[in-house]
Amino acid sequence: MNDSEMKQLLQNTRTIAVVGLSEKADRPSHHVTAYMQTQGYHIIPVNPSVLSILGERCYPTLRDIPEPVDMVDVFRRSDAVPAIVNDAIAIGAKSLWLQEGVIHEEAAEQARAAGLQVVMDRCVLKEHERLGISS
Repeated sequence: MNDSEMKQLLQNTRTIAVVGLSEKADRPSHHVTAYMQTQGYHIIPVNPSVLSILGERCYPTLRDIPEPVDMVDVFRRSDAVPAIVNDAIAIGAKSLWLQEGVIHEEAAEQARAAGLQVVMDRCVLKEHERLGISS
């Protein structure tokens, strides 16, 4: 995905389901997601171990979310990605963002084949800042 496409993706995204969001403020998932929340994105935490994070209700899985999701942002190990992609496709997500170090080519291709835009091995916060997207 080139910079123009990535910028358009981030500008058109409103609701982000964050899979693997930690309640611990020192974790990258928490810091990155808190930033995205301050930029005006509606955050939906996906974490089966916690009731709420960053003031938002948590859901155990993507399939439990009762509203439309634009982007699925993944902070999980790469081996967890295929199941997440299946869920992202099932809920009709528009895009899949795999954070730095999260790489799974086959699952990314499956997501693309289902019509999702895919960004892999990149930090959404860093790209948001680098591309100069304003809230």
